[in-house]
Amino acid sequence: MAAIGGLAMVLLVVPSVQAQQDNQLNPHSSATNQVSDPKQPSRQAQASKPGQTRTGKQTAATRAAMAQATKAEIAKKPHQLILQVNSNDPAMMNLTLNNASNVAQYYRDLGEPVSIEIVTFGPGLHMLRDDTSPVKPRIEVLAMSNPEISFKACGNTQDNMRKAESKDINLIPQATVVKSGVVRVMELQEQGWSYVKP
Repeated sequence: MAAIGGLAMVLLVVPSVQAQQDNQLNPHSSATNQVSDPKQPSRQAQASKPGQTRTGKQTAATRAAMAQATKAEIAKKPHQLILQVNSNDPAMMNLTLNNASNVAQYYRDLGEPVSIEIVTFGPGLHMLRDDTSPVKPRIEVLAMSNPEISFKACGNTQDNMRKAESKDINLIPQATVVKSGVVRVMELQEQGWSYVKP
């Protein structure tokens, strides 16, 4: 009976010892079972690939939506144009008024806001002088039908003409005086306005 009990103990102990010896001979076997090969993608990584594709599609859709929103934002943003007149040339003055009128009409047809400033300085101030403007009647009509067009007169030029002619230099009612026409053009450009010199 004792012999049978001892034999049973040997049978129970031998497999346990054999497993320990196997692990000692091949210590990486248990680690291999627990850690996957870094060259092989894990099941989690493989499972996430379809999600990544969806994310990629979502990213493309998001980009498209953002581009569309940007276009809409640009359309809402008012267009801003500076036209300069620095010559006492009626042809140049009329060309400037034509450009202002055409731009205003173009954006009115599109339903988009626009602001246009005609800035005069130097000899161009004659365009806005009440006594010498060759385009005064046209400005009156244009200003009534196009409130988005404004007219700026250089205060420095007005002062210089006043001194040179020894009289007050009156401007047409549509004109607004700015300290310096050149500075006005520069500051509007710094604010992002587009600048066109005829």
